[in-house]
Amino acid sequence: MRLEILPVPGIGDVTEGDDLAAMIATAAPWLRDGDVLVVTSKIVSKAEGRLVDVPADGPERLAARDEVLAAETTRVVATRGATRIVQTHHGFVMASAGIDASNVDKTRLVLLPEDPDASARALRAALRDRYDLDVAVIISDTMGRPWRNGLTDVALGVAGMSAIRDHRGEIDPYGNELQLTQMAVVDELAGAGELIKGKCDQVPVAVVRGYLGAARPDDGDGARALVRDAEMDLFSLGTAEAQAAGLRAAATLADGPGPTPADPAAVDRAVAAVADVVAPGTVFTHVTDEEVRAGLVATVPGWPAQATGLVLGAPPAPVDQPDLVRFGADLQRLRTALAAEGISSALLPPPDGSTASGALAV
Repeated sequence: MRLEILPVPGIGDVTEGDDLAAMIATAAPWLRDGDVLVVTSKIVSKAEGRLVDVPADGPERLAARDEVLAAETTRVVATRGATRIVQTHHGFVMASAGIDASNVDKTRLVLLPEDPDASARALRAALRDRYDLDVAVIISDTMGRPWRNGLTDVALGVAGMSAIRDHRGEIDPYGNELQLTQMAVVDELAGAGELIKGKCDQVPVAVVRGYLGAARPDDGDGARALVRDAEMDLFSLGTAEAQAAGLRAAATLADGPGPTPADPAAVDRAVAAVADVVAPGTVFTHVTDEEVRAGLVATVPGWPAQATGLVLGAPPAPVDQPDLVRFGADLQRLRTALAAEGISSALLPPPDGSTASGALAV
């Protein structure tokens, strides 16, 4: 495969109501079937009128921007100082909901397209119907990435090609069947297009030639295929927000074991989460079901039979008042960690014969 990445200069400033298909076709009369158009989302937003008026500067501008951000946000993921990482109504997780103040008048902000997939489909249809061009269209925007510095362009909307190249079931050169590999090819093409578009060069459209033999006959599922389902998201919150959520859960979970036995692996994760912050000498130990039930019956008559786990803590001996205070704090830390795993618990006296100074029923 040989790829070419070609700039489309000469489009000029885009304003509300402009005909993007005409502007692109005029600026790039050399377009041909099978090309992939990578179009910066900002010119799509401008043409669609996705702009809001704000003061040019001062606290009023910041207040107005905050209001716009709140309207574009469905969920706050993380906040650090002035930085807000949020999930938009499209499902994208990005800084400031993609709201942009660059390459636009100082009294306006540019929002993301309302429906980038629909925008890509409309642009593709216009180029096909009016200019007899069968191309694929990617609407792109810039995002940061967790754990990596720097920005890269990704696809917000797609039409005429699949967003993901699924290699599952294929056999590699060593005879191994691929089980998990799904490549976000439209993100890779968006990043390739950004190499020649840039932020200050006023080249909002690039063409990637050679990747597709031909655009697919239908528009495909769009970039929505790239949005991970919430139940599959292992990093749905920032660290501080996850800790706060655990504290809130600790305050609202029932004071007692849940209706089903706690997952031992989840209990182990909770113990591991506090292992490095507890007072020296404090340990947490699992005991057997028989010991649990015997202890619970001895200390809390009538305790429900589904309580199948008990975690004991033993402070160093001899125990003085500060030790007990620290130990109580350690038990609360553990309870919070359990709550973060969705496990309710209850503080209990230790079972008979135990040297521990506290216990948790889970």
